[in-house]
Amino acid sequence: MSFDPDSRPTGSLLSDAVNQLTRLVRGEVALAKAEVAQNIKSAGLGVGLLAGAAILVLVALNVLAAALVAALAEWLGPGWAALLVGVVILVVALILALRGLNALKPENLMPSRTVHSVQADAQTIKETVANGNHKH
Repeated sequence: MSFDPDSRPTGSLLSDAVNQLTRLVRGEVALAKAEVAQNIKSAGLGVGLLAGAAILVLVALNVLAAALVAALAEWLGPGWAALLVGVVILVVALILALRGLNALKPENLMPSRTVHSVQADAQTIKETVANGNHKH
């Protein structure tokens, strides 16, 4: 394998390297912005699901309170039906709350693809610099 040295002056090579590095950094910043925007949208969905869960909890508490009153008032009549409805609403609220909390986990909000991409770019630059230093 032969080594074909670049005949351009060092200043020109350095300028090209800086330009390529600048383009790389700009690309990584654009990728990070896009990923963060997507993660914020996901967090918004999580907040919406939590708000829905909170509303359903309030409704369920009203139904359960009415069920308890009806059950005590009529001794095992229509109150148990209201109790069943209240329990079902609470189960739905729990499912919404768990999904909302999962969407808000920090690891789901971090721009992980960008971090991996930057790490790979840094490794490539290190290898390029190391290979460049060994050829002199």
